[in-house]
Amino acid sequence: MNKRQLFRSFAGLLGFCVVPQTIRSAVAAPRHRIELQRSPLAGFQYHQGEQVWSQLQIGTELQLIREPDNIHDARAVRVDWQGQKLGYVPRNDNAALSQLLNRGQTLTAAISTLKSAHNPWDRIEFVVWLEN
Repeated sequence: MNKRQLFRSFAGLLGFCVVPQTIRSAVAAPRHRIELQRSPLAGFQYHQGEQVWSQLQIGTELQLIREPDNIHDARAVRVDWQGQKLGYVPRNDNAALSQLLNRGQTLTAAISTLKSAHNPWDRIEFVVWLEN
């Protein structure tokens, strides 16, 4: 092997190993979840919760939908499951979540507790994560 072939082989190996930073970042950046809070579901008894109760399970993914025009609470965050309104993030717990949603942050939620309790506030607890 002459020097030119050796140099080409070496350059080829370097090209294989040296990857631009933007590609490395996109490929190697794992997604992290940060748990923000756990809350009971407010308003369960007033929405579709009873109708879909038998279909819900621990770990079921929920959607958080910001309702800035809600007449009862300007920071309202609705909790849905497959297009069905289950209730809301409690008023005492929704300040940070509403601000994060207003900023376009990605929040995910899932059911963490299901109980067949008479008190509707004890029926469903959910956890909220910030995705980054």
